[in-house]
Amino acid sequence: MRKAKPKKRQVLPDPVFGDVKVTKFVNHLMYDGKKNIAFDIFYGALDIVRGKLSNEEKSPLEIWKAALDNITPQVEVKSRRIGGATFQVPTEIRSERKESISMKNLILYARKRGGKTMADKLAAEIVDAFNNQGGAFKRKEDIHRMAEANRAFAHFRF
Repeated sequence: MRKAKPKKRQVLPDPVFGDVKVTKFVNHLMYDGKKNIAFDIFYGALDIVRGKLSNEEKSPLEIWKAALDNITPQVEVKSRRIGGATFQVPTEIRSERKESISMKNLILYARKRGGKTMADKLAAEIVDAFNNQGGAFKRKEDIHRMAEANRAFAHFRF
């Protein structure tokens, strides 16, 4: 590359848990710069999760982190053009991108869900991801299946 890499922005920890990962998630959840509303949605969803999984010994934040881990893909396929043919080449994913993909998928499938409020939808998707089911978990499984099917082209990795 000709240009220098852009500097990584410092993300501040959230006010309740003091966790940077929560702030990143809320940044993905936010619309039109309405960060307070996004925080309210997230904390409301964690309260609902606490109610739904009251028999769990984990805190709602730990449940959310476990749900994110369950829907985090390890590999993805990238299109690579070689000699007139386009191959789907499976590649490893950087850790920051893994985190970002899992957060975006959780929010995307929560928005697609049926439910009253966004907090309800998000809580339902978190519970499903924690139990290895739901749309975001299915998406991860599909990504892995694609990579496995195209494993023969792994030597085209760049």
